[in-house]
Amino acid sequence: MSIALTALALLATAFAGWRAWRRLRYFLHVYQLEGYKPHEYGGWIGAHRHVVLRRSHLAGLALLALGAAATAFRWPEGVWLLLIGGWPVAFASSRLYRSTRPKKPLAYTARMKRLLTTAVILTAVPAAVGAMLGLERGAPSGWLPYLAGLWLADLGAPLWVLLAGYLMRPVEARIQAGFKRQARRTLARRPDLTVIGITGSYGKTSTKFIIAEILRQRYSVLASPGSYNTPMGLCLVINTMLKPEHQILVLEYGIRYRGDIQELTEIAAPDVAVVTTVGVAHLETMGSIENIALEKGDLVRHARPGATAVLNVDNPYVAAMAGETTGRVWRVALEAEADITARDVRYGPDGASFLVRDDTGTEHRFTTRLLGRHNILNILLGVAVGRAFGLRLRQIAHAVARVQPVEHRLQLRREGAITIIDDAFNSNPVGARNAVEILGHFDTGRRVIVTPGMVELGARQAEENRALGTHIARHADLAILVGPEQTRPIREGLIEAGFPEDRIRTVGSLFEAQDVLQTYLRPGDVVLYENDLPDQYDES
Repeated sequence: MSIALTALALLATAFAGWRAWRRLRYFLHVYQLEGYKPHEYGGWIGAHRHVVLRRSHLAGLALLALGAAATAFRWPEGVWLLLIGGWPVAFASSRLYRSTRPKKPLAYTARMKRLLTTAVILTAVPAAVGAMLGLERGAPSGWLPYLAGLWLADLGAPLWVLLAGYLMRPVEARIQAGFKRQARRTLARRPDLTVIGITGSYGKTSTKFIIAEILRQRYSVLASPGSYNTPMGLCLVINTMLKPEHQILVLEYGIRYRGDIQELTEIAAPDVAVVTTVGVAHLETMGSIENIALEKGDLVRHARPGATAVLNVDNPYVAAMAGETTGRVWRVALEAEADITARDVRYGPDGASFLVRDDTGTEHRFTTRLLGRHNILNILLGVAVGRAFGLRLRQIAHAVARVQPVEHRLQLRREGAITIIDDAFNSNPVGARNAVEILGHFDTGRRVIVTPGMVELGARQAEENRALGTHIARHADLAILVGPEQTRPIREGLIEAGFPEDRIRTVGSLFEAQDVLQTYLRPGDVVLYENDLPDQYDES
């Protein structure tokens, strides 16, 4: 019988270890998606308690209670066979930990490897303590503390990740300080280098690539890839990608909290500060649009003395930043009087064309493959930067015509006879409305939107999503809503606007939405993918 118990115990240990690893990896992934910030990770855990305590933990607790009774009443060894044999069944890995299609997989960076090692050690502690106590007691009752240790190791996975994060904070702070020093030294050795910094509630990445394309006609330009807009993102670009031949460095400055811009400018203070707009993105962490405006304005205030500012003065918050610099201010607008303006905007299936007027009064017609009014403003910001560097409108227009849509930002593509508008990058109210209006311009077939709505809008989130639903009702024929809870306000807005309920489909994940599309679509239809929330928001 003891041999059977030992064999079952080894099997239970293997199952428990495999499940504990998968569970630990799941919470490490969430921690990474939340930016390695303990407070935000803790908030996510508080909002997702169902992933902390699973049915398997209740089953394991019942088995431990059985073991306690067997010990107290000296039940026969056969009871222990039942107890230990039931452990692999109780802790078989659940569907929650078997997802093989995350939108943004866990990245095993150097930082994650350090965190992972610490978390694994913390996970092993209760199991090791349980094993030592079990050895002292001997078989069969010694299996009880051992199994209790395995149970605690698994249950505590979210806590071990959080503790590992706190334990590693001093180490990470020291490492990051070294990267920042290296980046500052690198830039200090490059007085010939011009740094262009771009911030804004939205449009940063598109504007960055537009500016880079324009300036490459005359200069050697390095633009940070993707959304490398955090302190470590900037350091990575400066420390590993910047070459002696580069004359201009174009960087993106992102925010989530007050003080983020100052931290970024302490690494790389811009010679040219570009502000695209101030909107309601990140209200959840910033508190108010006034705080967002104050933070975005720090790019102008903390730029180099005499730096040039390029501002979208259609936005009153951005227009107010003009007085924050002693350098030249380039004002850009579609609606107001400005140095760089556009008129006669025409939209077509291949993009848009419009007349640009510059600071000298010269006009030239531009064409672009980019979709949406906000992209015309982004182009005008690029025109202003080009003019600041002495380029003529005709030269700038040639560059703008070559600019390709940024991946997942109103990217137009064909999939057979179906037209796809891919605007899956994190959305905001203005960008979402623009995308829905663009969908409404298509008349080749039925118009479908797939969206999980918008997040990080604080107290205004439900209101903005409800307004988005009302807007969708005027421009779409079918609405596929991803996430029943998250999209509830969108559904309410759709119904309030008179959108037929039988043309609203609610699904648990993007993969389920794809299944709906496969049975619904026919040639000529147009599908807008509006926003694709990170994995930690997935309700499936």
